[in-house]
Amino acid sequence: MRAILTLLVCLLAGTAWAQQIKIATLAPEGSAWMRELRAAAAEVKAGTGGRVEVKFYPGGVMGNDAVVLRKMRLGQLQGGVFTGSELSLVYPDSQLYSLPFLFRNWDEVAAVRAQVDPLLAKGFEERGLRLLGVSGVGFAYIMGNKPLRSQADVAGIKLWVPQNDTIAIRTFELGGVSPIPLPIGDVFTALQTGMVDTVANTPSGAIALQWHGRLRSLVDLPLSYVVGFLVLDDKAWARLSPEDRQVLAGAFAGAARRMDASVREDEDEALKALRRQGLVVTELAPEEAARWRGLGEQVMAELETRQAISPALLAEVRRVLAEARAD
Repeated sequence: MRAILTLLVCLLAGTAWAQQIKIATLAPEGSAWMRELRAAAAEVKAGTGGRVEVKFYPGGVMGNDAVVLRKMRLGQLQGGVFTGSELSLVYPDSQLYSLPFLFRNWDEVAAVRAQVDPLLAKGFEERGLRLLGVSGVGFAYIMGNKPLRSQADVAGIKLWVPQNDTIAIRTFELGGVSPIPLPIGDVFTALQTGMVDTVANTPSGAIALQWHGRLRSLVDLPLSYVVGFLVLDDKAWARLSPEDRQVLAGAFAGAARRMDASVREDEDEALKALRRQGLVVTELAPEEAARWRGLGEQVMAELETRQAISPALLAEVRRVLAEARAD
């Protein structure tokens, strides 16, 4: 009898001592992101024998990026899923992949990420964050309530940009647009009220966030490549055993790889769905497209001069791109 009681106490204690990791994300419930994140969480629980449980707070219920980062510092949350602009508050180089007009196609993205993802992971670690996964979200396009072709068309738009995305703000200001920075969670209401009439997002992002009902036109010129970073506070990482860290890292790295493998097809399908709902795809006049690409180069030169982006990382990106374009 005593042996049975001892066993029950041990089992109950094991449950009570389970390490819970709370992660916030703007990804809505039911999205591809949440399906993969929950699959990874189940893998973690099984692989650690219940010692580690991952709990998600989807749909922005924990607040915007600044609020989530503050809750992570306070220990109320242990992790979050962010875009590069959102993480720029703690690590400016997280915006590297989203520099304007940096990539021409998916092959260039793959070549650069193979070399630069590990360098970004090291940078996050130096700032007290453990990078558990990097996943492509897709190319962001300018979408709005009217076709945009000329400089005159663009000048009058009320354009949303992510709050704290200084690179996007600078790019559009140079282009003669006064952008409206807002947390991403406020954009839906801003589109409904007319506070903004134009956004930059991926096709699947516009659908997942339910913005597509207010968008009638998409400019066929990739503005930037968007990635999602899943980061964990280093204090939470340190509390895990080496074995459990390995399980956690492996599960979420696998989820990120699966997302990367499907993102191109998902974006193509999302664009087709938007077209079926009446979205019109337009092209900028050649001189206007060239003007915007030139502005992107100017912004990158400014960032390099001010070292607002690591010159070493930017040099590595350029080296890999030069090799990819020479093939």
